[in-house]
This record gives sequence, structure tokens and C-alpha cells, in this order.
Amino acid sequence: MKTYFLGIAGAGVSALASILKSQGHEVTGSDEGVFAPISTYLDDIGIKYSDHFDAANIPQGVDLAIIGTTAKINPATNPEYIEIIKRGIPHYNFATYLAKATEGRDNLIVAGSFGKSSLTALITHILLNAGRSPGWFIGAIAKNLDRTGNWGSDKEFIMEGDEYVISLDDRRSKFELYSPKDILLSSIVHDHINMFPTMAEYEERFAKLVRKLPSDGYIFAANKYEPIHRIIAENGKAAQTIYYGLEECDGFYAKDIKTGEISTFTLVTPQKDEIKLSTHQLGLHNIENAIAAAAYCLTRKLITPEQLQDGIANFAGVTRRLDKKTIQSTIPVYEGFGSSFEKAHSAIEAIKLHFPNKKCIVIFEPHTFSWRNRDSLHWYDTVFNGVDEVYLLPPPTHGAANHSQSSHDEIIERTQNAGVKTIKINDDKDCLEKIIPSLKGDEVILLLSSGPLFGLPSSLPRKLDELFQS
Repeated sequence: MKTYFLGIAGAGVSALASILKSQGHEVTGSDEGVFAPISTYLDDIGIKYSDHFDAANIPQGVDLAIIGTTAKINPATNPEYIEIIKRGIPHYNFATYLAKATEGRDNLIVAGSFGKSSLTALITHILLNAGRSPGWFIGAIAKNLDRTGNWGSDKEFIMEGDEYVISLDDRRSKFELYSPKDILLSSIVHDHINMFPTMAEYEERFAKLVRKLPSDGYIFAANKYEPIHRIIAENGKAAQTIYYGLEECDGFYAKDIKTGEISTFTLVTPQKDEIKLSTHQLGLHNIENAIAAAAYCLTRKLITPEQLQDGIANFAGVTRRLDKKTIQSTIPVYEGFGSSFEKAHSAIEAIKLHFPNKKCIVIFEPHTFSWRNRDSLHWYDTVFNGVDEVYLLPPPTHGAANHSQSSHDEIIERTQNAGVKTIKINDDKDCLEKIIPSLKGDEVILLLSSGPLFGLPSSLPRKLDELFQS
């Protein structure tokens, strides 16, 4: 089958492209404003794409088109969309096609406000490491996996489930389309307020997902979130629920946690069996992820305890999820995925936990709608608690007319009023000129965004490796 992807550089769209390529289909596509790591990822797996939209990009004989749903793709004006309609090429958005393709699989839908990509990658890696062949769909690049999506040959399909809407015209959450065998709920805190203005509206999306679970399915649920308990109590009565967490509970939990370059802990199962585990991943949230992965894999009897130990110990993590960017600099630079308050907060807490004696500097880009919406300016009151300095890049302007966009200066003022030293940055050159002379060698730097950060994840670590060699 010859498939064309319009908007191929989206995290979900590129993962679906990977799945179709793994099935032996011919895959090409196009996008605009493509940046790393997706740009280099597509190159690495051999998917050819154009970096601009033009009707001439679409090959002859295309059997199927997948349409991305970003703000860059306006069906009324996009020349490739118009050409697809003109030719009568069958077309779907990626969530609809993914749902259709995976109807017959034993799908684990990994959902939550944060932790989805890391958890989906970790579970997939554990199963592969144990010799199994699951399918998977991940909206991020995992270091242990050769691709973000793969069809696999086992019945199990590990699927990141996104609560964000399918499109501006279709306000259903993407995961509402999927067919769960099991569900993993990693967290529920109010997010995507441009689409879900109230917490009640946001929670209802997860309630709809839980209501789809069959009676023989499991819900693996993070114990510490009150909304999760309430949603399951009201909507998941037919399913079997297993809770997990860092603190003691009736399900899976950890004890004897010791954090460091390699963190260790003891997993306690509902049967009170104990399994000693270790991880290179930073932060308590990654230990919690390991517990969640264990809950699914052991409950479904997909692996042995020894295979669990090995899989968690050699999991290398996910790009942009506390991904170390420097090689030899005495000033380590990590890149975190800061698309929401909780994601940014957990990344900052992890850096502070593992580097308690270093000056903590955050370079932040308010890329998502939530970070640049005036209704969420209060996030800046506390998100940078404990940070010594914040270098703040400007918010992007795409989609600004569709919501109440905050200005760069408004965000700067709010952060400064929270008592955090804040330096206004206009671009990568401005950042390098301001930050390099101020460094003494005793700092740790966290790059935080869901956007391109003006190329700083490449340029800053390279510069520090030259100037601050260990």
C-alpha cells in the first residue's frame, strides 16, 4: 500500500508512519517547520518527506492519505489537502486510522496528564527485552527502540493514549476512538485548558475512556490522584482495578528508595512478594513509572521478575525526558519536556533531587497553548520554586488568535513577581551571549519546552563541552 502523510512530523503522525513502514508499506509525506528530534528520526528510519506543502509532493498511485491536525494544516487553504480531495484519495486523521487498525489487538491504553510517552516506551522495552514482540505507538523517541511505532507479532499493543482533541472540528479526545483491553492511568491534573476550560470537562474525557473498558480488562491506576479514584468509582465498576504508587497501598508500591546516579528500590506486589529494582532514570516520577510498568507486565504474566529487573535496569529513557545533552562538560545540561505544569514541575524536582549542591538554571520556552494562555499565568507563580535563574524565551505565535495569548513581557513579569530571577531571551544567540559569561562551573542547566527552543538543545551543550571540560 502506498501511503502519504500530510503533516508527517507530528509526534503521533510520525509514529503511525513508522507502524505502516514496519508492515512493509511505502510511506512518504510532507510538513513545515520540522525540527529535531523528529526530523532526524524520519531520516534515520528512511522515510522521505518534503519540508514544504505543495500539491506536486503527492505521488501518483497513492492508496491512502493520513492527515495531521496541527494549526499548520488548514483544509480550506492547504494545497496538498485540496489535491487529496480532488483526486479522491481515501483519507483519515491519524487517530481514526490507528483506532481502525488496532481494533483486534489486546490494547493497553496508557493515558494521563503526563508520563504517557515514558511509560509506553518503558513497557514496550521491557517486553522486547524479554523476547516478546508487542506492537507499539509512542509520541516520543525512546533510546532503546528503533522506531516510535511498530506493528509487532504478539497480540499485545502498547498504545499511548492522548486526551487532546482530534481536531478543532472534532472535539472528541483521540483516545476515545481506541479499543482498550486494559488501561493505565498515570495521572489526572487539569491540562489543555484551551480545549477543556473546567476540570469537570477534562475529567469527563478520562471517564469516557474508562467506560469503554471490557469487564475482563484491568485498570492500572496511580494511587495518589483523587480524580482517578473518583472516576474509577463512578465509571469503572465492571473492571478490575490495581493501584500503584511510591507509598504503600493495596496494589504495587516501592520501599527502601535510594536515589542517585543509579536509583534503587524494592517493589512490593499485591501478594507481598518483593523484587529489587534499579534504574538510571532521574526523579521519583521515573521510579513510579517503573512500578506502573511492573504492575501491567506482572499482572498480565507477560514476563518473569528477573526479566522485569533486567528491562528496568537497562532502559535508556526517552529523548526530551531528562535527556542528558552534554558529554564532558562539568556543567551538565538536560532537556525536559515541559508541555504542562506537572511535566515541567516533575522535571525541575528531579534535577533538584539529583543535583542538590548545584545552582539550578532553567531555560524555558512557553510553547504549548496552556503555557501561553492568560488563564494559566498562575502556573508561573510556583512552577520555578527552588530554581536559581530562569532564562525565558518568547512564546510562539502560531494559533495565537484562537485563544487569550500572553505576551513575552506578561510571562516575564509574572515569573519575576514569584521571586525568581528571570532573564528575558529573544533567541538562541541572545541566550548564549547572556548565559555563557555568567557560568562558573558549579551549575546544572535544564532546557524545558515542547518546542524547538531555537536549536539550543544542540548549540548550548556543544559550547559547554568546549568551555567546561571535565
